[in-house]
Amino acid sequence: MKELITSVGPIPLPAFFPDATYGAVRAASFEDVYRSGLLGLEMNTYHLMTKPGAKLIKALGGLRGFTGYQGAILTDSGGFQLYSLIRENPEYGEIRENEIVFRPDRREKMVYTPEKCIQAQFQLGSDILMALDLCTAPDDPEEVQRRSVELTIKWHARCKAEFEKLSRGRASRPLLFGIVQGGADPALRRECAERLEEIGFDGYGFGGWPLDAQGNLRRDVLQMAADAMPASKLKYAMGLGKPEEIVELVGMGYRLFDCVIPTREARHNRLYAFLPGMATREGVRAGGFYRHHYVLDEKYVRDSRPVEEGCDCILCRQHSRAYLQHLVKSGDPGAMRLLTAHNLRFYGRLMELLRDDA
Repeated sequence: MKELITSVGPIPLPAFFPDATYGAVRAASFEDVYRSGLLGLEMNTYHLMTKPGAKLIKALGGLRGFTGYQGAILTDSGGFQLYSLIRENPEYGEIRENEIVFRPDRREKMVYTPEKCIQAQFQLGSDILMALDLCTAPDDPEEVQRRSVELTIKWHARCKAEFEKLSRGRASRPLLFGIVQGGADPALRRECAERLEEIGFDGYGFGGWPLDAQGNLRRDVLQMAADAMPASKLKYAMGLGKPEEIVELVGMGYRLFDCVIPTREARHNRLYAFLPGMATREGVRAGGFYRHHYVLDEKYVRDSRPVEEGCDCILCRQHSRAYLQHLVKSGDPGAMRLLTAHNLRFYGRLMELLRDDA
């Protein structure tokens, strides 16, 4: 699959969407995102429902009118956030057969159904919507994984019905993605994928936790899930990843990614840079194609070179390593924007290289 057709135009694949949890990318403007070559953002339905509220956003023209961002907008279902909060704090709510009941810190109770999940994302005006699923942890027993698959299928059918209802009469139809659960059980993964294919979705995401206890990719599970997904539909590696992980996941068949890593690393003064001669399609597939650049390393105090020779981001075109370190040490707020713009452009260039023969 070479591109994803959305209501705002085609997105070349593979594609990486930076996380814009509350409708903004930390320490970056939308212009920085455009210049990076990244054509979409991932926003968080649960957090936007909580603050400032889906109804307010709808009244102001949806996320596009509210934020001014004109690229593709993908919103998650909100299910993962609710699942995580309830798992860590059981007193916050419970996951029932037909809905998730959530009441944190004695606040007003939220009853979150598959229908409300889709309604909220329509209010937000998303281009790509995610259906409501029930996430699991890697160490959950078989009966928990089985319940996750059963509820995910049931909730996805309700999401699809609500999606079709709200799509009627619209000039522009958004996309709806499903999420394949099943833990590490190949039979459960296949069953979930087959049942979701019967319901019918525009793309399919990897459901569940993709990393082991040491933080490494669960390669066997990710490959198993990719193999179970419909071959003709886009495969979405939700919440991933590091540059080398993305290269590996593209080889498995995944074509869409989102993660906080490039912006979070920038806020910790860590930049990505291609090694000399490795910013090629062959180089990125060879492994070990980049290095980390720690801005505050003392060896850069008098270094007049850019962070990466050949990078066309605003930082590398205009400023030296020494000047960047000076900005960070002096607490200049503009430093974080330069750092973030560089890491986003690194990811944009990586996507461009991977598109050559994806």
